[in-house]
Amino acid sequence: MKDNITVSDLDIRREHDGYNGLLDDIRTKFAQSAGDGTEPLFITDAAGLYDILLAHLPEEVRQYYTCSTCRRFVQRFGRLVRIDSKTGAQEPVMWGKNAPPLFADAVRAVRERVQAAKVIGVFVTSQKCLGTPVTGVWVHMAVDVPEKMILRDRLHSSFQKASAKAEDHRLLCEAVETYKIETVETAVNLLRTDTLYRGERVLGVAEWFLEVLRRVKDGKNVYNILWQRSAAAPAGFCHISASMIGTLLDDIEAGLNIETVGRRFADKMHPLQYQRPQAAPAAGNVEQAEKIAEKLGIANSLKRRFARLDELETLWTPEKSGKSGGIFAGIETKEHGKRSAVQEPAITMTWEKFRRTVLPAAKKIQFRVSGKKENFSAIVTAEDPSAPPIIRWDTEEHRCPFNWYVYHNGSYPNDWGLRTGYINVTAVVLQPNLWRPGYQYAGKSVFFLLEGAKDLRWKGSGNALFPEVLRSELYEVRATIEAYSRKEELGGFQEASACGIRLQGNSQWRDIMFRVTTDVGTALYELDRWD
Repeated sequence: MKDNITVSDLDIRREHDGYNGLLDDIRTKFAQSAGDGTEPLFITDAAGLYDILLAHLPEEVRQYYTCSTCRRFVQRFGRLVRIDSKTGAQEPVMWGKNAPPLFADAVRAVRERVQAAKVIGVFVTSQKCLGTPVTGVWVHMAVDVPEKMILRDRLHSSFQKASAKAEDHRLLCEAVETYKIETVETAVNLLRTDTLYRGERVLGVAEWFLEVLRRVKDGKNVYNILWQRSAAAPAGFCHISASMIGTLLDDIEAGLNIETVGRRFADKMHPLQYQRPQAAPAAGNVEQAEKIAEKLGIANSLKRRFARLDELETLWTPEKSGKSGGIFAGIETKEHGKRSAVQEPAITMTWEKFRRTVLPAAKKIQFRVSGKKENFSAIVTAEDPSAPPIIRWDTEEHRCPFNWYVYHNGSYPNDWGLRTGYINVTAVVLQPNLWRPGYQYAGKSVFFLLEGAKDLRWKGSGNALFPEVLRSELYEVRATIEAYSRKEELGGFQEASACGIRLQGNSQWRDIMFRVTTDVGTALYELDRWD
């Protein structure tokens, strides 16, 4: 505003020209566009917006709005848009259609300019408020930023984060140009049908990339769609060519037969190879890891322990009897004996059907321990639950510091203190990345936790901090973290109660037998696959 404008001029403007209505309209439009802050916003190349705004106001009032503070707001943030994830259409986030009459033409002109502009980057901010709401007696254009949109990264600035998003966009565009949709369809089909060893690790990114290619093939707003998909993608998804999915696509496009493709993929996905450093970390990597750990405050986060059942999000736990335990409480009655007649042979079904039709009515579940090697597993967690998150699906808003481990090629029941025969299931639990939406791409499995199960081989086995479960900001120092993990030990062994059998999705299961008791009897079920 010009210096010679008086407070009385300000009062006239507030009361008669609807300026406060314009500010309200900007705030309302931004709140609607930004939502809860989880959807990305984008920067366009729209320039000269404040001059456009002034030029479309009546000449006699322009002096009242020649304000350097509002100019900065409009030039920096007035060009922001959101991109519809389905259509690719872009929508200005500051300029609505309900501006007061005096400003209607000006807002319409700015809106049209922004709507026609080209997206040039992803908007990232660490500010709680865009603009300066008040200076002295003057009010200005400004909006509050949703909490989830505010960058809270101790390692990277807003500029660095935006630059990384721009690089993701470049890599995605490169992959779209490189790979044919038919190749990706073949890869997804192989990954879904259990043809490729540990294929579930890359199925999520393959399905995501296929959806991008199909959307690009549609031909509408392709430029914006690629910006939207790259900005919203989970960490690492845009790095197609430099990832395992890229090597798979390269082998398929090279015309290799399925057996060769499968063998090469299995070699690279070996549990002791995939994303695992094969040499001791360099001194520079250790030094960088120290800096990152200090900046993030994660020294305590690296300490891990066995999880307890009472800490987990369970799908099922045994029904607790409401009857008090008298002296003869354990005696089986003839009525109970009739209800407990086991149905033979076992009913074979998928896990999804078992979850849907059997689990809700189950009062007791037992797993048959056969004596051979099985995929026995333990769920682990942070020793200090208040320590900053380092696991991919653990966030400050929704804490979930859990991951798990298994032994390569399985382990024997006696390694877990288990005898052969039917063992009580104490809980049914999905793997921790499935406890919250948005992390399904990290794979799927279900745990049947077993009564009395504890890993008796745990000493000297490390503390289960694997590179593939770490947050993306730790990836560059994964060699140091893995070296640290190997020499550390898990705490809480005596209290461990989250160990059992892990059934992994996208694989065939053999001889996985459960005895389930309901209010009408007992039956045997053999689970053979996920769905």
